[in-house]
Amino acid sequence: MTFLDMLRDASTRNNSMLCVGLDPEPSKFPAALRGDASKIYDFCAAIVDATADLVNSFKPQIAYFAAHRAEDQLEKLMDHMRKVAPHVPVILDAKRGDIGSTAEQYAKEAFERYGADAVTLSPFMGFDSITPYLKYAGKGAFLLCRTSNPGGDDLQAQTLADLPGQPQMFEHVAKLAQGPWNTNGQLGLVVGATRPHEIERVRAVAPSLPLLIPGVGAQGGDAVATVKAARIGGGPIIINSSRAILYASSGDDFAAAARQAAQDTRDTLNRAAQAA
Repeated sequence: MTFLDMLRDASTRNNSMLCVGLDPEPSKFPAALRGDASKIYDFCAAIVDATADLVNSFKPQIAYFAAHRAEDQLEKLMDHMRKVAPHVPVILDAKRGDIGSTAEQYAKEAFERYGADAVTLSPFMGFDSITPYLKYAGKGAFLLCRTSNPGGDDLQAQTLADLPGQPQMFEHVAKLAQGPWNTNGQLGLVVGATRPHEIERVRAVAPSLPLLIPGVGAQGGDAVATVKAARIGGGPIIINSSRAILYASSGDDFAAAARQAAQDTRDTLNRAAQAA
């Protein structure tokens, strides 16, 4: 199955738009594991086991593993997810952005070493920084489009005066991803939940692309407004929540608390879809 096939299947099977982000910070682990980077796999695997039937994807953030020399634990976690939830796609959140042979190595890392189903990328260096990933048939690639951090305005919100209609940069990225760059139907976009009106603008340009939307939960994105905006055009929706689920409890019940938080978030998103 392709990434999109897996995403649609998991979304239907689990009745979910929710993606659980796996951003392990040992300092925030429950008391029995706290501060022990060797327990990153144990913590994340427990979260996966508790939430696998509630999500349409998982999204491990590679920096949280690499910073603790835990890449081997990430490999082990990827194997675990394939065994316990083979129908749930895994998006490696790496935000790579380079060209030529270096991009080829990053693509090999994501899809061969870790076996990810999709990866996040920065499009700033242009189409030739994306093409090595598209050579992996059926894999997905999410381009940073309109991020929720304040500094995103520095570039993404700039008007491109030499293009017809003078779009903002994020609109141009969305248009490229929907059109000439999406040679094999593998591209999606990352759009932050804290700006629903800009999700609408992305959807106006890229109605059919899958959207990966971080920012619901600890970052304060409004679930109803986000879902309403993202549903325009009918493209697949992946709404990520990390900290609000991972650290729902600091006690021995952390996995059960994570499951409850994931279920509550999934149900909130589904109610938002019905209201929209």
